[in-house]
Parts: sequence; C-alpha cells; structure tokens
Amino acid sequence: MKPTYLDIKSIAEVHRFYRCDKPKHPLITIIDLANVHPDRPPEEVFYRTAFYSIVCKRFEGAMKYGRAAYDFEEGSLMFTAPHQVISSSPDLQVTEGWGLFFHPDLLHGTELGSTIHHYSYFQYDANEALHISEEEKHVLQESLEKIKREYTQNVDQHTRALIVDNLQLMLRYCQRFYDRQFFTRAKVSHDVVQKFEHLLIDYFAKDGAVKGGLPTVHYFSDRLHLSPNYLSDLLSKYTGKTTQEHIHLHLIDKAKALLWGTDKAISEIAYDLGFEHPPYFTKLFKKKVGVSPNQFRHLN
Repeated sequence: MKPTYLDIKSIAEVHRFYRCDKPKHPLITIIDLANVHPDRPPEEVFYRTAFYSIVCKRFEGAMKYGRAAYDFEEGSLMFTAPHQVISSSPDLQVTEGWGLFFHPDLLHGTELGSTIHHYSYFQYDANEALHISEEEKHVLQESLEKIKREYTQNVDQHTRALIVDNLQLMLRYCQRFYDRQFFTRAKVSHDVVQKFEHLLIDYFAKDGAVKGGLPTVHYFSDRLHLSPNYLSDLLSKYTGKTTQEHIHLHLIDKAKALLWGTDKAISEIAYDLGFEHPPYFTKLFKKKVGVSPNQFRHLN
C-alpha cells in the first residue's frame, strides 16, 4: 500500500494540527505537547514539514523518523530540518514534553541563518537523539521561556533579534550537550571508530574501489547504521577528521604506495583507486600532498 504523505508548511498549520489557538507569531511557536490533541488520521501517515523543530518529550507509543521506529526516553531531544519526513502511530500518547517550531524565514538575513547548517544534529536520525540531564533541561528551559516571552508580548524593532539570539544560544547549548554525549558514551563511540577503520581498510584490501568506485560517506554510515552527519561528527570528536577526510587520507596513502611501488601509469592508478576521471585524482592528490602524482613519483 502506497504511504500517505501530509505536508505541514507553516506555523499556523502546526497549530491547526495540534488543535491549538492561532499562533502568537507567524514564524515561531512553542507548544506544550502533553496538553494538546493532534489531529491524526486513524492510519499511519508520513509528515513533511517546511520548518525546523526541536522536540523534547516522553511518550507511550512509537515514533518514526523515515522508516525507523524509535522509543524516546524522558529528557530526549529530537531535531528535524525542513523537508524531513516523520511519522507517528495513531495511538501515540505524549505524557510530557514540548516542541519548538520555527520557519527558515525567521532566520533570513541573520547570522544564524548563514550558520544553522553547522548544527549538523538537525540531520541526525531519531535513534541518535540527544539525552539530557535535569540540569541541562533547565538550561534549555530558560531559553525557551525567553523566546516565548518575546513572541507573546508586544512586538517591536527588537523582538526578532532577541528571539533569534536566544534561539542561537539554545542551539549552542545543544551542541555542547551533544559533545558531552559523545564522550560519556566513550565505549560505544570507540567501537564505532574501530568498525569504521576496519571497513575502510577492507574496502580497499578487497578491491572495492576497483569494482564499486570511490567509497562514499553514505557507504560507511549505512553499514554502521548511523546517519552520515552523526558518523562524521563522532569521528571528528575522536580523531579530529571527518568521514570524508578519513577516506581521502586513506586514498592518498594508497596512491603514494602505488606511485613509489609500481610502474603503473597515473591514469591506471586513478582507476585502481576508484576514480572515474584521472584529472580529479591528480587535483585531489596535489591538494593534499602539495605536488602532483608525477612529481611525487620522482621525488628522492
């Protein structure tokens, strides 16, 4: 059976979905999720939204992000960006929590508008949610209260800037809390790093590049059952390099060995490493090493 998709395009539509009064501000709102009754159809539906959301809640039932089910714990935060797909079961009952929803138009022309893509947790999967302590929950609550105070009182020339400033502060705290989570779950994170390194070595050892082309970030994230952004952020925290940087580093090491250890032509080495176009290999090698593959081959 073909899935049903419903688009929620505005903050006003969010309020209609939750059967709330009209929003106080057209571009941002905070909803107490334990005291609303969403207008959910009896069958499972996939929702596509045109805004960012941060949801903190505990509930009875199943929430899905894409096709994967996930059970939230108390104090868990899920982040979504515009155009992502979310679904929930018809019998979902929220027992505690809040939702912050804001439209991209709120950020136009602001510093946050140009930097929000740096908060990569908006692209994490639901099972990579942020688990916060009671103290951390109170920190975020302070920002929420300031944001709500601004959009519910009389609007003036300072309102938008103060809302965005407090929103940015909240996102920075969430980044701090995620960094803390990476390290407090050190055993799990270390296991992921080791598995990734083994996958990377095996890919080239088994001629994966020759058969399947250059390995992609998605190739490794799929096999580790993580979102691409979460994997890259985790690797950055523990190794100082993103997934893509690890791939390039391994490619360059392999290339150096082939340049010095064989008489193969540069183009043949490029194809062996999975490059469809040898000039791209030459460009990447020179960028990373400082000299062209041919110059490297003739170095003493």
